[in-house]
Amino acid sequence: MSQKTKHVLGLSGGKDSAALAVFMRENYPDIDIEYFFTDTGKELAEVYEYLGRLEGFLGKPITRLNPDRDFDFWLKQYKSFLPSAQTRWCTRMLKLRPFEAWLKPMLEEGTKVISYVAIRSDEEYRDGYLSTHQNLVTALPFKEAGIDKSGVFEILEGSGLGLPAYYRWRSRSGCTFCFFQQKIEWVRLLENHPEDFADAKRYEKNALEHGSPFTWSQGESLEELQRPERIERIKAEHQRRLDRARQKLQRNPLRPDDEPVDIDELYGQAKACLACHK
Repeated sequence: MSQKTKHVLGLSGGKDSAALAVFMRENYPDIDIEYFFTDTGKELAEVYEYLGRLEGFLGKPITRLNPDRDFDFWLKQYKSFLPSAQTRWCTRMLKLRPFEAWLKPMLEEGTKVISYVAIRSDEEYRDGYLSTHQNLVTALPFKEAGIDKSGVFEILEGSGLGLPAYYRWRSRSGCTFCFFQQKIEWVRLLENHPEDFADAKRYEKNALEHGSPFTWSQGESLEELQRPERIERIKAEHQRRLDRARQKLQRNPLRPDDEPVDIDELYGQAKACLACHK
């Protein structure tokens, strides 16, 4: 008796996982893939809008995995300490835990689960979900096909989906108050979603009152960051970095539009979690 096989592909609301979903549908239409999204309840509005468009393209629903406990519950369990790059409890509890709970019955009944992950050919396999279960296999189609960052943009443009709307001001999907954001992204969150910025400030104030050693943005509180003079300095520094990057950017005559400059690459910090930001 042959082993039953289940194919799954996690979507974050970001460009790479969306491009992988498009790639798999167009190149491997005979593989029945279940697409899923783990919803923390704190995602950007643009993420939900993009997932809706992606569902239309794929012609099938995207399974929503919801954590059994929300962000506020886990914040209390961690004594009101904010998640940080050093303590990524948000990823563990709100992303990986629901994923594990979803897969557990399949794996225990002996099903082989192939999980497709959007690691590009120009990336190292970093911070992915590593499982010791023998029935869970990770597949990296972009690595195998030699698809890099430019290839991802070409796939999304060719499909008509384009980039998620938040790419106009932010380089990643994930929670509205993700601690991996650069300071310019916090400024833009304030400008684009002031209610979400206010929500993040409330969480931060509560955390600081409970002795948390972390603020959302390294080295300063959101209260300090939102001061007009500070915003002006952040924007000026970002523009200097952008100007330098564009001077070095090699133009591709085959592409009518300049490739967007990734904010993380601009600041030399691309260490975010795969489960949230791919």
